Amino acid sequence: MRIDLHNHTIRCSHAEGTVDEYIQRAIELGIDIYGFSEHAPMDFDPHYRLAFEEMKAYELDILNAKEKFRGKIEIRCGYEVDWLVGYVDERVLIADVDYLIGSVHFIDKWGFDNPEFLSGWKERGVDEVWEAYFEAVEAMAKSGKFDIVGHFDLIKVFKYMPTKDVRLLAKKALQAIKASNMILELNGAGLRKPIAEIYPSRLLLEEAFALGIGITFGSDAHSVEQVGFGYEKVVSLAKSVGYRQVAIFENRDRKMINI
Repeated sequence: MRIDLHNHTIRCSHAEGTVDEYIQRAIELGIDIYGFSEHAPMDFDPHYRLAFEEMKAYELDILNAKEKFRGKIEIRCGYEVDWLVGYVDERVLIADVDYLIGSVHFIDKWGFDNPEFLSGWKERGVDEVWEAYFEAVEAMAKSGKFDIVGHFDLIKVFKYMPTKDVRLLAKKALQAIKASNMILELNGAGLRKPIAEIYPSRLLLEEAFALGIGITFGSDAHSVEQVGFGYEKVVSLAKSVGYRQVAIFENRDRKMINI
């Protein structure tokens, strides 16, 4: 089965295309289970996410799409939730959705993956940034609030690479992910970024596999053209590391299926 659980809609203000257009493209690509995971609202950085008052409308959009395309493709509804201490909102955490993706996009309110704030990299030590990033992922995993870890090594997006062994930097975060029974997402979006590499890297995926951490797939599409982006490469990486199953979700319940 072909799975793609990480995708966005026009409601986040930085994606293009209608829900129906995304789904039609997913059907054309032979995707069996297609999930929307809109950027969840929070009282910070509002221009890059859903507003609180739009949550029900978004969820209804996806619910209607589930019915409209029933028999052609299975649709799932989720949120991608930013882990930022003091800003994770209970209204999102209790939402009636299929899954929650926990992602780290900010270090002390610095949006490290946003080209608008690229200069921030010149003001900080690269190793220290990587350490802070994985500390945030570790804290997010320990919160026990989420089902999936979004783009685990997103910090590499602009190719500012650490001098320290990334496996050591990520060790405690991976241990926390395992302890919290979370799933690691293989995300093809990195292939269209400056790093030109899947999230996470092979090195980190091998570490995750050794720990028995499960995986799922997502293309992180922000346009119809990006639906299923890099899917074959993502699957090939997973299989080459040793994975034979991926996770799918419904009503926050997880099921493992063969790749």
